[in-house]
Amino acid sequence: MEIALEAEQLGKRYGKSWALRDCSLRLPAGRIAALVGPNGAGKSTLLHLAVGLLKPDAGTIRVFGQSPYDNPAVLPEIGFVAQDTPLYRDFTAAELVHLGGRMNRRWDAALARDRLGQLGIPPRLPVGKLSGGQRAQVALALALAKRPRLLLLDEPVASLDPLARREFLQSLMGSVAESETTVLLSSHLLADLERTCDHLIVLNAAQVRLTGAVDDLVAAHRQLVGPRHDGRPVGGVAAVVRASHTDRQSTLLVRVDGPVNDPAWTVHDVGLEDVVLAYLADDAQQNRHSEWEVPA
Repeated sequence: MEIALEAEQLGKRYGKSWALRDCSLRLPAGRIAALVGPNGAGKSTLLHLAVGLLKPDAGTIRVFGQSPYDNPAVLPEIGFVAQDTPLYRDFTAAELVHLGGRMNRRWDAALARDRLGQLGIPPRLPVGKLSGGQRAQVALALALAKRPRLLLLDEPVASLDPLARREFLQSLMGSVAESETTVLLSSHLLADLERTCDHLIVLNAAQVRLTGAVDDLVAAHRQLVGPRHDGRPVGGVAAVVRASHTDRQSTLLVRVDGPVNDPAWTVHDVGLEDVVLAYLADDAQQNRHSEWEVPA
């Protein structure tokens, strides 16, 4: 299995604070991966390290087996759309497509023009006068025109209205299906990610808390509702991720390692959003008291 992005004990520090620390992950090629976490979790730092804009202070990061930092051989393999979709706002879309051809060896100008034409983007209007959704589509078209093997997207739909988000994600899905590009998409919008992504990386407090194929992660978790839990083991439960209690009842989000057959507990399936929020909520509670890591 080819690995598009791999980090081992990766760390990046700003002054005395670690933006990332002991960060390890493996993203198989061909996946569309969601990078999820609260503000300040280190998502943008991870993406900037992956594209070679930052140098690690600890550990390693590799794109298709090579370090991206100060390595011109890796840059053509990576497309990147930053959080604020930076574009030369006085340039038109047509001028940006032409400029891209001057700066990239395997530039596909026809792909960019076709995509922008299908989306109805005015080619002669300065991009600064386009809507936020249109600018995001221009930035995506330019990134895809590089024909990258790995596409990194940092909150590309954060400022878009629901219709523009839907159009952007549909456009993204169609493009990567044709090109087999690996995608790492950072976003807070879990419902959008659940429809789009097949791989998950949960990042919080500078560390990876959970990673793997979405279907596998969801299948490995259940919600249990039953009598007030006193901490004793429950058959089939590998770990309790999140617990809430009333005087007589407990609701547990658990990671399972087998069937839960105890008749005292009612077992419910969960979705991706349930799993992600449980790990983030547990982190928030644990971080107030001590260091904590998700079991492997």
